[in-house]
Amino acid sequence: MEIINSMENYDYEQLVFCQDKASGLKAIIAIHDTTLGPALGGTRMWPYTSEEEAVIDALRLARGMTFKNAAAGLNFGGGKTVIIGDPRKDKSEALFRAFGRFVESLNGRYITAEDVGICVEDMDIVSQETKHVNGVGAIAGSSGDPSPITAFGVLKGMQACAKEVWGSEQLKGKTVALQGLGHVGYYLAKHLHQEGANLIVADINEHNVERVVKELGATAVNPDAIYGVECDIFTPTALGAIINDHTIPQFKCRIIAGAANNQLGENRHGDLLHSKGILYAPDYIINAGGVINIADELNGDYNKERALRAVEIIYRNIEEIIAISKRDNIPTYKAADILAERRIDTLGKVRSTFLSPARR
Repeated sequence: MEIINSMENYDYEQLVFCQDKASGLKAIIAIHDTTLGPALGGTRMWPYTSEEEAVIDALRLARGMTFKNAAAGLNFGGGKTVIIGDPRKDKSEALFRAFGRFVESLNGRYITAEDVGICVEDMDIVSQETKHVNGVGAIAGSSGDPSPITAFGVLKGMQACAKEVWGSEQLKGKTVALQGLGHVGYYLAKHLHQEGANLIVADINEHNVERVVKELGATAVNPDAIYGVECDIFTPTALGAIINDHTIPQFKCRIIAGAANNQLGENRHGDLLHSKGILYAPDYIINAGGVINIADELNGDYNKERALRAVEIIYRNIEEIIAISKRDNIPTYKAADILAERRIDTLGKVRSTFLSPARR
């Protein structure tokens, strides 16, 4: 992999390789763009099969955060960390404290939080070494786990999609195929159940499936079968790249809307969905609730009700993206990029105006 060329192609600012032999830490911090402010993005821990796979994931996720933060109206750029390791057996206090020191060494250019494989308790340890971390335990005066807010934002995005497709935002009686029942998936399933939706669910973790079946009356299917079930909305809430050449022919839905990052295997898969008449809610637009929640914390004196009100922007953004898509006859993923790039370009010019250091 030609790393510098890859960074140049998509205008990445910085890629930091972190290792600490004593703790076993092997991490990659990617900073994509800081036009709007310091890079904000979570930390993911995953047993990547190669360093190249980890680098590619970090780069893609960081760029996605730039667009997510911009479209959500936040004054933050995009960054992301991936830690190479199995979150079920490789975590330790030493590892997360070592990681915290690397974050601190960036002097505020990057602010981290939790992501896949990472929990609030892990971020609590990181916070012992750096102040540039959010989503730590509420006992420390933080917002805590952002998953419930992320799930609420996905629900709002689904409702905007439903209004476009069926003329009503009501989800009662709609069948939702939910792939992935981790933190966000579980809370989203609860929201959908309260809305009166019928749930078909799948997860590689049998305990997660059993909980949702027992608590919410969901119907469980094999993880490989979830793509082809008859449903109104397909909801990817696990890892990315699940919209691809293999899965697209199986989809039997009108809407794809979920919390997973980087859902399109390639951009052309977004074109295929558009040609098939499937409304796709771009991932970094619909799953922005968590980062909106964290941004409220960074503004000081976190207020959950205020954060929930701010998440309402997701509904409006989905509406605007659909309008751009229809106006220009382009796929929604391209419309989402237009929305985000417009804000970055505009505010980038505004911020070029000189301010004395005391006013910055």
